[in-house]
Amino acid sequence: MNSNNNFRPAGSDDALKGTGLRRAGPVHANLHAPALTEIAIRRHEGSLSSGGALMVRTGLHTGRSVRDKFIVDEPGVSPDIWWGEINARLPVEAFQRGCDHVRGYLDGQELFTQDLYAGADPRHRIRIRLVTTHAWHALFARNMFIRPTAEELESFAPDYVILHAPDLPMDPAAHGVRSTTAVMLSLTQRLVVIAGTQYAGEIKKSIFTVMNWLLPEQDVMPMHCSANIGPDGDVALFFGLSGTGKTTLSSDASRTLIGDDEHGWSHDGVFNVEGGCYAKVIGLRREAEPEIWDASHRFGAVLENVVADRDGLPDFMDGSLTENTRACYPIDFVDNASPDGCGGVPRHVVMLTADAFGVLPPLSRLTSEQAVYHFLSGYTARIAGTETGLGKTPQATFSTCFGAPFLPRRPQVYGDRLASCLARGPVTCWLVNTGWTGGAYGVGQRIALAHTRALVRAALEGRLDDVAFEVEPHFGLAIPTRVPGVPDDILDPARTWDDPAAYRRAAADLAERFGRNFESFRADSTT
Repeated sequence: MNSNNNFRPAGSDDALKGTGLRRAGPVHANLHAPALTEIAIRRHEGSLSSGGALMVRTGLHTGRSVRDKFIVDEPGVSPDIWWGEINARLPVEAFQRGCDHVRGYLDGQELFTQDLYAGADPRHRIRIRLVTTHAWHALFARNMFIRPTAEELESFAPDYVILHAPDLPMDPAAHGVRSTTAVMLSLTQRLVVIAGTQYAGEIKKSIFTVMNWLLPEQDVMPMHCSANIGPDGDVALFFGLSGTGKTTLSSDASRTLIGDDEHGWSHDGVFNVEGGCYAKVIGLRREAEPEIWDASHRFGAVLENVVADRDGLPDFMDGSLTENTRACYPIDFVDNASPDGCGGVPRHVVMLTADAFGVLPPLSRLTSEQAVYHFLSGYTARIAGTETGLGKTPQATFSTCFGAPFLPRRPQVYGDRLASCLARGPVTCWLVNTGWTGGAYGVGQRIALAHTRALVRAALEGRLDDVAFEVEPHFGLAIPTRVPGVPDDILDPARTWDDPAAYRRAAADLAERFGRNFESFRADSTT
């Protein structure tokens, strides 16, 4: 294999135009997967799995470095930013020092660039130019975003640039950041700078933050959700935090996958922001998730922090490096993926939670007002074994809009946009609990994936239209009295607990947590 395929030496064409870099070493521009994989292996960035995927490890950071994310405090955007722990302020002068530090490091290095799109709808897309020192990060970005045609590359000019220096430590004292890691975004300069972390998800989520900034001004709802299309053209959205089943439930062989994580909802319909999938694969089993399994074993995929045996056979049950093991692959690795990443106006909105307290029903129908409330709440629960530092008691987690870390604007902006979208047409909203039943974590049991799939399919296929619903007293949720293919006795969580009084106490406690969270959110939204 010729690794110099598509090779461009420094100064040729426009590989570094718009990046501020001048004295580059060799530049590999827009290499395809085979060349990037070969170079990554030759440079010892990773190794091949038995199925041909590139296996890499990210070292210290096996997830996003939440406290190291900064937005530059620029006059043109500052009044509209949701400032706080999530979006920390970075003075313009500090950002400039950080940029100079990173550019000085990248100048003269062997570099890999990728020119890509975010946004399957051409009316709402941006052009991205990634510059990185690692071949595998270039492959990750090529998998995750939308690849222009050869003709489009000829005149490609970036709207946003990502300068990616994963091996370069920052100096907190000199650069005004919190640690040796920094993810810095300038919305005015349209520049993302990432340094001191090899975790590839920072690339993906930085661009999602950009889209969450841009799309509301285009009258488009940006969403941290997956989406698919039924045989009759009915589009369904799946909102949910990590571990709730967003990717799993949207990967359904009977429906066409639009995308697994990031979308926009315009007046004309839904479009994927990305061109690939970044699936969490801890505990992945072929019989339960065949689409994700097959895609994760193909040449061109990237397996991040997945452990393998000496023959390169991945062990998806091994979480010794991290529970946040990931597979990154182009969406066309999924046989039933949409070829254009677009669909019509949604007919169903599904909000997912993994309630480890065993309180919420496996399936309930929401009014539009309840849907906006649960969207702004963004609830799930974390348990020991999936998060470090947790004890035996589940921890309630509220991430507004199911994606607080990626929201540059105040949550009410997105809540209002969802309400507007729901008001435009007939949309049925559902709350699905993929967590526990019969008691909290440690007492009850996880709701079977087969039952969850049956519940969701019944809802999306209209088989609950003529079913009676009962309203439970703690959250006002409408629960179906029967669902084809699902035992009646699991539908109402109150009936699954051995101790009804214990259930009532747990439900009242969770309802109070919701209330406290929403009050703090409302107070914050007015500041």
